[in-house]
Amino acid sequence: MLPRVRPLLRFSLPLPPPMAPPISSRAAAATLPIVSLAAAPHSPSAFKSNIPSTAFAPPAFFTTRCFHAGVVKKIVPGVCAAAAGGQREYRKVRRRATAKSKQKELELSVSICIEEDLPDNDSEILSIAELLRLNVPMALKLALDGLKDSRCKTRDTTISDVGGYESIELSVMLCNDSFIRKLNKEWRGEDSATDVLSMSQHVPRLNLPILMLGDIVISVETAARQAEERGHTLLDEILILMVHGLLHLLGFDHEISDEAETEMEKEEEILLKSLGWTGKGLIQSAYDSCEKANSDSAILGDRKKEGSLRFYKPKFKYIFCDMDGTLLNSKSQLSTTNANALKEAMSRGVKVVIATGKARPAVINILKTAGLADKDGIVLEASPGVFLQGLLVYGRQGREIFRRNLDPGVCREVCRYSLEQKVPLIAFSNDRCLTLFDHPLVESLHTVYRAPQAEVMPSVEDLIAAADIQKMLFIDTADRVATELRPYWSEAAGELANVVQAVPHMLEIVPVGTSKGSGIQILLDHLGVKAEEIMAIGDGENDIEMLQLAALGIALSNGVEKTKAVADVIGVSNDEDGVADAIYRYAF
Repeated sequence: MLPRVRPLLRFSLPLPPPMAPPISSRAAAATLPIVSLAAAPHSPSAFKSNIPSTAFAPPAFFTTRCFHAGVVKKIVPGVCAAAAGGQREYRKVRRRATAKSKQKELELSVSICIEEDLPDNDSEILSIAELLRLNVPMALKLALDGLKDSRCKTRDTTISDVGGYESIELSVMLCNDSFIRKLNKEWRGEDSATDVLSMSQHVPRLNLPILMLGDIVISVETAARQAEERGHTLLDEILILMVHGLLHLLGFDHEISDEAETEMEKEEEILLKSLGWTGKGLIQSAYDSCEKANSDSAILGDRKKEGSLRFYKPKFKYIFCDMDGTLLNSKSQLSTTNANALKEAMSRGVKVVIATGKARPAVINILKTAGLADKDGIVLEASPGVFLQGLLVYGRQGREIFRRNLDPGVCREVCRYSLEQKVPLIAFSNDRCLTLFDHPLVESLHTVYRAPQAEVMPSVEDLIAAADIQKMLFIDTADRVATELRPYWSEAAGELANVVQAVPHMLEIVPVGTSKGSGIQILLDHLGVKAEEIMAIGDGENDIEMLQLAALGIALSNGVEKTKAVADVIGVSNDEDGVADAIYRYAF
């Protein structure tokens, strides 16, 4: 079953009867999309049309009336021949007799609908729908008047004389890519989103007094991308698509031959010009876009772009994101692209939570530079988060809800090993970092990774007595960590501690039975959120349980093999803005 629609408006427009050849509609090829060729991301612009508003001023006899939900036509083309099989032959029917002794007034009934998955509070969509309420009746009247003198040879003529009908019905629906993709898949067997579909409801043999032209379905999301690419407003693009779809319902089909394409393109140009549009029609714009696409290697398939998420509903309530190797690139920097993706997700109602081995002050310092550590940001002292590998968890209002400390005996042995082997060591205690001696690698934790400046303690006992320790971290070369430190401490830690690696040149000693995954579960229980409502992005060995817990676990391509093996999806690398790609592609 297709999603329900929200009715917006219904109105009536009296039309004079036709004075020449009958108006006709193509029922044998009713689903006729133009595939979107746009690649540029849509950046919402101010709502403004380049088409003069006077071109769509309603006539003096224009009237409105309430639209009742109970009479919404479903966008289900049960009698659409092309949707079922795509037959191309033309059908000839006997024309309906027209009363010549008395002029008959036609009632034009147009429904403007917004599909329910589009945002309820998007002012631009609502404004466009309101303008369509004024523009569509005029466009249809101009199209009917223009067809009186039409001499097109390829236009289907299955509709008999319009004067024989009491009323004409037409609907225009605004939807997103997901909805139009479902229509394409169900009725055309093509799993792709297109910009517009024309779906005829006319059945000549029923001999009804109402001419049901059918439905024009427009994807606002695709229209937005095309508008950005073609250099005009979203409203203008939707009006162009509306005209294109209307011509299909009136019997034109550019797909059957070159001659048919030329005739439809000419009618499109005439109608758009009558409406005040001086630019190109959809057919020529599609060719221009195709030429551009063929020379543009930056097209990224069906990936949603920054700015287009406004037309999608979130699939998840929360996104849990790692820092090092995930949100941050290989230089430990937060890219503008990733930062914008996080802001966009939050603006769509998705809550972003950082789950990292870092201390909270380090995360706040990094995100502050991108404007993500203020009152509307991701991390600050009043927001939830999972830090120090799940050993410190903060809940609502940033209150600490869980803390786990490392056994003092293990801390003492780790400190002694550091001194004896001259391996740089940092002990994490809430928002403090402690060490036993200065070293460039210890300093790099502060300058590169933004951890708090390490305090040098005079002795092992002084360090242990200074504060409760949550975890201890060795820093050395990746080779020495892999060949010496990890093998030794995997055995020496015994049943009192675990070893964890987030990056190759660091080894962490943490309390046994703790992990990011367990910390996240504690936070979810606290917030009343289910695991199936979250998406997680990571790269390191310490992210394995987090990815397994989430409904969708995404490991970036730069991640370790163990982590990628448990992930639902392998994303692009952290140096390719993997977090942004994951959000745009999978979160909505």
